[in-house]
Amino acid sequence: MSMRQHAGEIGPGVLSRFTAAVYRYLVLGVFLAVAGVPTLLVWMLLAPAPGNVAWFVAALLPAAPALSAALYAHRAWEKEPDLSPARPLFRGLRMNLRDTLAWWVPVLAVATVLAVNVLFAEQVAGGALLRPVCAVLLAVLTVWAGHLLVVSSFFSFRFRDVLRVAAAEFFLSWKASLGMLLLLAVAVGVVALASEAVLLLVSWAFALMLWVLVRPVVADVTKRFTVQD
Repeated sequence: MSMRQHAGEIGPGVLSRFTAAVYRYLVLGVFLAVAGVPTLLVWMLLAPAPGNVAWFVAALLPAAPALSAALYAHRAWEKEPDLSPARPLFRGLRMNLRDTLAWWVPVLAVATVLAVNVLFAEQVAGGALLRPVCAVLLAVLTVWAGHLLVVSSFFSFRFRDVLRVAAAEFFLSWKASLGMLLLLAVAVGVVALASEAVLLLVSWAFALMLWVLVRPVVADVTKRFTVQD
């Protein structure tokens, strides 16, 4: 289907395009909310105890595949803004699920160790130094995971190349890295000031902001690490 046909399906008017955009982000919001329900339920059921830290982190397992699908869909919507926004979401989820989980599971395992060290550093010798170091490492890991998300969502590299490209983009696309860190801070602030449920309700807005942040990363990876026709 051509771009002209898609434009005709939506209509050329401002109201038609606005209505299509509202519908698109309504679908995205429902998709991300449904994907985040298991995480929210686990967090609500668990007590804030040291033994449950691993379960709190493991509950984030659906987050990366859902965000990968959201990023994939955003690019598809820009190219073909039709009235079936759910199709690229599920296509992105299906295509990227395996590659995303390949790095997301190890990242969650490392994040568990770092989170335990941050939360309970006072229980070991040298905790005063251990806590800030692990907090910085956790922030670095989160930003690197953001770049891993971008690379695995839009490119078909070998696993070790995904890790290397994401590490390179951590520094090459430093503005995006800083933006991811700020976005993470905002998300933590929403949870602290409101609740996890509120973060889930506005997750579509965070996905949109993430897409705006990583578009230059996608362009840079395409330019530096792929063969141009």
